[in-house]
Amino acid sequence: MSPATQASYLKGLDYSVLQQCMHCGMCLPTCPTYDATLMERSSPRGRIALMRALADDRLGVSREFAKEMSFCLGCLACMTACPAGVNYAELFEMGRAEVERTKVSDALFRRLIRWTLIEMAFCHPPLLRLIGRLMWLYQVTGLQWVVRQFGLMALAPKRFRELEPLTPKVQAKFSFDLIRETERPQGPPKRRVGMITGCVADFVFSHVNRDTVDVLLENGCEVFTPRGQACCGSLHGHNGEWEMAKRLARRNIDAFAPEKLDAIIINAAGCGSHLKHYAHLLHDDPQYRARAEDWDRKARDIHEFLVEIDFKKPAPPASCCANGGPGRVTYHEACHLCHGQKITQQPRQILRAIPGLELVELNESTWCCGSAGVYNITQPEMSGKLLKRKLGHIDRTGAETVVTSNPGCTIQLETGIAASAHPGRPVVHPISLLAQAYRRARL
Repeated sequence: MSPATQASYLKGLDYSVLQQCMHCGMCLPTCPTYDATLMERSSPRGRIALMRALADDRLGVSREFAKEMSFCLGCLACMTACPAGVNYAELFEMGRAEVERTKVSDALFRRLIRWTLIEMAFCHPPLLRLIGRLMWLYQVTGLQWVVRQFGLMALAPKRFRELEPLTPKVQAKFSFDLIRETERPQGPPKRRVGMITGCVADFVFSHVNRDTVDVLLENGCEVFTPRGQACCGSLHGHNGEWEMAKRLARRNIDAFAPEKLDAIIINAAGCGSHLKHYAHLLHDDPQYRARAEDWDRKARDIHEFLVEIDFKKPAPPASCCANGGPGRVTYHEACHLCHGQKITQQPRQILRAIPGLELVELNESTWCCGSAGVYNITQPEMSGKLLKRKLGHIDRTGAETVVTSNPGCTIQLETGIAASAHPGRPVVHPISLLAQAYRRARL
C-alpha cells in the first residue's frame, strides 16, 4: 500500500477533537508565528481549520499545508491560553504525521536531515554516541578553531554554514562514564527511581545528568540508569514519525521495567512532555498498554519530583571561605515544561531555596526562544528572530546567569549569548545549581 492510500492520521482522530476549537482567538496573542506574521493560517486556530478541512476532504495535503506544519514551533503556548482545553499537541503531531505519510514535502536536504537525525542517529544510541565522539574530536583537536578562525565554512553550502555555530560543546565523558547503572544513597534508600539520560544530553550535558543523580542521592533515592535505554521518541513524535516513536517507547519500557520503580526521572523538558504520554502512544498495543499506563503514572520531571517529596533544602556553606552562591539569575521557561507539562512554580521553588541566589523574573519567560527541537535547523530565520527577542529580555534583567531546563533551549541561548554584546554569561540547569549548593554546604 502506498503512503497516499494508507489510512489518514487526521481522519483517524476522534472528530470531536477537531471540533473542539471555538475559534475564539484567545490563542492568537500567545502564538509566536502569528505574532510575527499576523496571518490567520499561521495561528493555532488557522492550523486547526486547515486540519479539519483535510479531515472533511475539503482540502488535500499540499506543500502549503506542509510548510505551515513546519512553520509551527509546537511550543504549545496556545494550550495554556485555550479556554476550551483543545489538545493542540495531538492535532499538531497528527498534522505532521499526515505530511510524512503523503510525502508532499520530500526535498533532498530535508530528507537528508530527517534520515540522518530522526531515522538513524536518534534510533541507534551507539551511532549517536559515535557522532558525539567525532564532534568531541573535532573540538579538542583544534579543527573547529581552524574552521572558524579561517572562515572555511564559507566554502560550505548555506544551510551547513547556518548549522555550524549551533554545534554544542561535547563533554569528554558521556553519561554512562559518569553514572553507574545502580547508585545508592548513604543509609537505607527511601525510593528507587529510574534516570533517563537523554540523547544529546548524554554527551553534551552529561554533567547535568551527573548532577541530577547526585541530587537524587542527596534526597535518599536509589538511582537506576539502564544501559539499554533509548531515545524517548519526542523528536520522532513531534515530527510526524509516529511508528518510530512507538518502537522507542517499547524499548524504554523494557529497559526500565516501570513496575519495579517508584518514579522515572527526566531533567529535559521536551523529553518529559513526550514521556508522560506513552499510554496514549501505545493505547492500541495489547502487550504494552498496561505497562505504558504504569509508566505514565511514574514519569516525573526532576523539579516536579523534588517538590513532591519535599526535597532537602541546602544549608548555607559551612565554611566562610566557600563560594557564596550563584548571585543574580533569571529563569527562561522551556515551552514543554511550562506549556506541555504545566510545571512553572517548582523550578522557582528550587531556585529560591538555594543560598546566595537572587532570582530576577524574566519578561516573557514563557515565550519560545526559537530552539523548538530542530526548528533552529529547519526554520533558521524565524528561530533567529525569537532568539533575538529573548536575549533582549535577558539583558534587561542584569542577571549574571541564565537558568533553563531543556538541552535545546540551553544550546540556543548559549549560541545567541556567545554572538551577542554580552558574551560569557553562563546558561545553567536549575538542578546543577542545586547540586552545587549541596556541595558548598559540605565545605
